[in-house]
Amino acid sequence: MSLPVVLTPVAQAEYDQAFDFYEGRRTGLGIQFANRVKDALDRIGANPKIHAIVYDPLRRAVVKQFPYCIYYRELADRVEVISVFHTSRDPADWQTLADELDP
Repeated sequence: MSLPVVLTPVAQAEYDQAFDFYEGRRTGLGIQFANRVKDALDRIGANPKIHAIVYDPLRRAVVKQFPYCIYYRELADRVEVISVFHTSRDPADWQTLADELDP
């Protein structure tokens, strides 16, 4: 049984910005990015424990073909994505988000 996967407002904004960037680079590239993110989110929802914990309680999924990772945590009733993170950014950005999470 899959859990619903929800993006925090920060993660949604990061996703939207990346989509717009790729679509602006080449028509259809944003759609390709969106499809790769959706594939990763579907896998996470189906099996949230598929990825190792990288920063307690966060797990990391790599987005295929794009330099992005999805940082998420499993809760009782859903999977919460806290960041759709470009790998060239400072990891302190997503770690700060993790440190601010409610238990």
